[in-house]
Amino acid sequence: MQHPSSVRGAPAPARPRPRDLLDGAACLVHGIGIFAGTPGLWAIGLLPALLALVVLAVLVIGFVASLPTMVTAVTPFADGWSGSDRDALRLLIGAALTVGAVWLAIISYTAIALAIGQPFYEVISRRVDARRGGAPAPVEVPRWRAIGRAVRDGLLLVAVTACTSVGLLLLGFVPVLGQTVVPLLGACVAGFFLAVELTSIALERRGFALRDRLRLLWRRRLLALGFGVPVFLLFLVPLGAILGMPGAVAGGTLLARRLTRPD
Repeated sequence: MQHPSSVRGAPAPARPRPRDLLDGAACLVHGIGIFAGTPGLWAIGLLPALLALVVLAVLVIGFVASLPTMVTAVTPFADGWSGSDRDALRLLIGAALTVGAVWLAIISYTAIALAIGQPFYEVISRRVDARRGGAPAPVEVPRWRAIGRAVRDGLLLVAVTACTSVGLLLLGFVPVLGQTVVPLLGACVAGFFLAVELTSIALERRGFALRDRLRLLWRRRLLALGFGVPVFLLFLVPLGAILGMPGAVAGGTLLARRLTRPD
């Protein structure tokens, strides 16, 4: 694989700058604008996003439907409690598991959509590069290997994000801190890893492995947060994930260009 240092163009400055937050958000806005203004990309961009949402909806609904049985199975010690205490405990556990399942679905949505739509989003990313003057000679890999790598990297990032989210969930029980700082930290964590995922197609084409992408985005973390946090908030809006995903991929390509060489 081509090493990132061999990619043509000057690298982005290593130090985060406050203006990076606005520049990252601008990449998302411009990416959405490019996708919205290119009707020929609508079908190939929206279909994988819709399929990913359907897959996650089926999984979450199935999980919630099985919750009463699961909660009863893990709380046999409450069988001898009074009815109100037993029901309150099981309701609390069920609610916590439901929130956890929804949160996991949110943070894994992008990885699933990218895995399903890798060939389609590759087209969008290449079109964006072409519009902005082209890109370095791509590092070509077989299609099956690219999809497999997308699945592997997506699962790894989801696992890391989920483990981090567990820690934040525990901090959420701390008075005041859990209602103020923790939600902000959660959005930042999710936003950073969304930036990693959404730049993956463009950066892989430039020879960056997952480890290199993480290092690059962490070095410019304010740029990553400026892009990723608005994506996270957009995905929380009803239908925002479906309609916003293709534009976010386009924006991720613009962000990748920003990280590897100035436009």
